Amino acid sequence: MGRAGGFGLLQAVSVEVDHRHSGRLGKAVEHLVAATCILTSDLQLNVSTSFVDDEGVDLVFARRGRPKTLAVQVKSRRVTTPSIERHGRFRANVRDATFEARDDLVLLFVPVDTAQGTFDSAWLVPSVDFGRATSVNGRGRRVFAASTRPASRDQWSGYRCSRSELAARLLDAIDRLA
Repeated sequence: MGRAGGFGLLQAVSVEVDHRHSGRLGKAVEHLVAATCILTSDLQLNVSTSFVDDEGVDLVFARRGRPKTLAVQVKSRRVTTPSIERHGRFRANVRDATFEARDDLVLLFVPVDTAQGTFDSAWLVPSVDFGRATSVNGRGRRVFAASTRPASRDQWSGYRCSRSELAARLLDAIDRLA
């Protein structure tokens, strides 16, 4: 009996460790995206990070010298996750409690190659479009599920962009804000 209880405790500890790694990955990808976008925009983008993430905003982008800002919620997954590696599917959950569809918020879904420290592509989805295309499941989440295959024509394929295109799409989104 003592032995089974010990194994249960070990399992609980390993789940906690996995969760901590998830947070570390998320923060690292946020900084990777921010630096990449500053550089690939020819230094036209400024980026701020959230001190508190209770509204689902991870990064705030602005065009240098202009007051308009675009809030970005980043969801990342390793390209080595079974869903991506075996099935070519990027899946992420967005908590409805922190989600609010609005013109100045986009969601950025990023499959990251942690071995190379980079990403090749991402999906930049306006929150209004995401809100219309998804519904809240029984767990209070909206699910994003997109094919990672370049030739895919799924509902999210129009939002897909390469790493080098991302900054230009962010600048366009900022310029379209009222």
